[in-house]
Amino acid sequence: MTEITPILMPKWGLSMQEGKLTDWHIKEGDEVSVGDEIMDVETDKITNVVEAADGGTVRRIVGMAGEVYPVRALLAVMAPSSVSDADIEAYVSAYEMPANDTEDEDTGPAYHFVDLPIGKVRYSEQTGDNADQTPIVLIHGFGGDLDNWLFNIDALAEHAPVYAIDLPGHGQSVKSVDPQDPAIFTKTLLDFMDHCDITRAHLVGHSMGGLVAGATALDHPDRVASLTLICSAGLGEDINADYIDGFVNATGRKDLKPVLTHLFYNQSLVSRAMVQDLLKYKRLDGVQDFLTKLSAAAFNAGKQARIIADDLAALDLPITVIWGENDAIIPASHAENLPNVKPHVLGSAGHMVQMEHAGEVNKIIARAIS
Repeated sequence: MTEITPILMPKWGLSMQEGKLTDWHIKEGDEVSVGDEIMDVETDKITNVVEAADGGTVRRIVGMAGEVYPVRALLAVMAPSSVSDADIEAYVSAYEMPANDTEDEDTGPAYHFVDLPIGKVRYSEQTGDNADQTPIVLIHGFGGDLDNWLFNIDALAEHAPVYAIDLPGHGQSVKSVDPQDPAIFTKTLLDFMDHCDITRAHLVGHSMGGLVAGATALDHPDRVASLTLICSAGLGEDINADYIDGFVNATGRKDLKPVLTHLFYNQSLVSRAMVQDLLKYKRLDGVQDFLTKLSAAAFNAGKQARIIADDLAALDLPITVIWGENDAIIPASHAENLPNVKPHVLGSAGHMVQMEHAGEVNKIIARAIS
């Protein structure tokens, strides 16, 4: 039955255990190509469209819209017409969940923590069959955390080991830090790489994380194999100051949700769980003071304080730029500010393009590091 291709409930992020199949975009008999949108899946974090990883003819749909399924559950089957209906039925009946995807939470933590000179830092690590490849390190933006890479970590781990960190002051990393020294982020990144014995890495940075990645490449080019900058800070002065101020000053759901809608082209992606998670983060001791100081240092007088586009343009290093055409935080026109780099500007996508168009972003990154 090697010609049979399963469509499974995806696993987005290390903590996802199940997802709700909210809608199918395909039906039995349809021809599917790689990258086609095939279904919508809702998790406790976000709802997103699932793109086909393989092409073929849809022969059997097993999953029902509206039902919740564990990750890696069989939802549909693709196969050429030469495969009999009996073989399809036998495959569906015999399908078993992979053992390593049915383990419960007692088997170990989904995230790891490391004590660095700056304090405790949370990170995730995902390694597939390419452990000998140069690692990828994912760096989130202002007010974010490593879960901003929810739809990217597993896919990129098919190409190389993937690490994602919570920067100081963010997520579940140390909060008692002074963000007025911009070097705290680059130093933390290098200390983290040293801890993980990462000599060189492909740095992928989103928004402020792009500035961190770029600054690291400028100061320590020997540690960076390539740069991928996604809706990156540091390439121009413009920034949506209303968003920054709104995020910093929001104290409740009523204040925060309208602010978060600026992050997405598809504003329905701002779920109740997303708002609640960010409110919990903002209410932690030290976070409000940290965000206030960081916004004042990084986005002074409604402009980005540090611009590194010219320095990056002179760097002898592979650079990839990805942007959401409808970015309401940092203008997509900044994607043109590295003259020797042809940017990938994706339509119907906002600032969180790595979430809204995860499949395409993952493909671009995979090509960039190959």
